[in-house]
Amino acid sequence: MEVAILTVGDEILAGDTENTNASWVARQVTARGATVARILTVPDDAALITETVREWHDAFDAVVVMGGLGGTHDDVTMAAVADAFDRELVVEDAVAADVEATARAYRENNPEQFETYEDDLHIDVEAWASTPEGAEPLLNEVGLSPGCVVESVYVFPGPPAELKAMFETVADRFGGDLVSQTFYTPAPEGAMGEVFAGLHDRFDVVVGSYAARGSTPNRVKLNARDEATLADAVAWLRDNADVADDPDALQ
Repeated sequence: MEVAILTVGDEILAGDTENTNASWVARQVTARGATVARILTVPDDAALITETVREWHDAFDAVVVMGGLGGTHDDVTMAAVADAFDRELVVEDAVAADVEATARAYRENNPEQFETYEDDLHIDVEAWASTPEGAEPLLNEVGLSPGCVVESVYVFPGPPAELKAMFETVADRFGGDLVSQTFYTPAPEGAMGEVFAGLHDRFDVVVGSYAARGSTPNRVKLNARDEATLADAVAWLRDNADVADDPDALQ
């Protein structure tokens, strides 16, 4: 299963917000055996989001889109995804009820913020609750804006707590045959060239090499499509390099 991850937000491109969501989703997907084939961040540009979603939907098994949901002026993601599938935005009864209940609970818990508003909710429910026609809505257990699933495109909110809670409701849909194992080595990264070449020549594996950070030594990660290939590559690596499963074992 090949997955592409699309993060939306001017604030991420400006460096005002760190893109921890993409890294988190990539780890979740990889841990379930899928392969992350693309990670991209785009601005709050509806046409660009539509173009990217349409292209990636054809190219990958699943597309994860994060950010830009809601009812404010720069929340254009849901409409852009709807356009990618030539669908209208609609408001499902269950989604509207959930949004209204969340907004009402927030108002009741924070009355001082609404003293100047006469409207009971003071939100545009249609703007906040819309999803593409025919999509599977994903209710937001932590926040306000719903997500959705349109065919193989998964749309999640940007706030990390909301994203994580919503992702868990569909996490079992991401899977694959990818298996991996991580090792640690005291050898400098530049001295591992022949070892990495030997792995590539002998086995159908992807080798990741990650430089030391602080007290953690250099890290080597092997990815393979099946357990047998991984086991053979691991055995060869152990015979030909100074590696350990635990960094503490090298001290």
